Amino acid sequence: MSIWKKTFTLESLNEKCKNTAVETLGIKITKIEDNSLEGEMPVDSRTHQIHGILHGGASVLFAETLGSIAGVVAAKPGYTVVGLDINANHLRGVSEGFVVGIATAIHIGRTTQVWDIKIKHKETDKLVCISRLTVSVIEEKEE
Repeated sequence: MSIWKKTFTLESLNEKCKNTAVETLGIKITKIEDNSLEGEMPVDSRTHQIHGILHGGASVLFAETLGSIAGVVAAKPGYTVVGLDINANHLRGVSEGFVVGIATAIHIGRTTQVWDIKIKHKETDKLVCISRLTVSVIEEKEE
């Protein structure tokens, strides 16, 4: 059974990311399952730190992007999410290629959600970073 409470497509999710840090870093949402959302991010000059490997901050931005997008579409219509807390363990350096992240719900509640995000190197399938994101569920404001 699907956890998603809003109607969306891969195209609509990626469209919402235009003109943001998500687009600047080359992050794309690539797959939707019944209880998880997947994306990928390039490992290149946009996401490198000074030693030529994936910047930990880029990994955290990627993790928060996946968990937050998943949180928005898992929230009831009329509600959205905002980040409360994120942590990350950086396990392995990556210097090129792509990383793939999968956000899976740990808890979807009325006022909070908790997401597990695992980031792997696409080419080797080795775990690069694990992250946990907690978001607050809030009413959407009319624009």
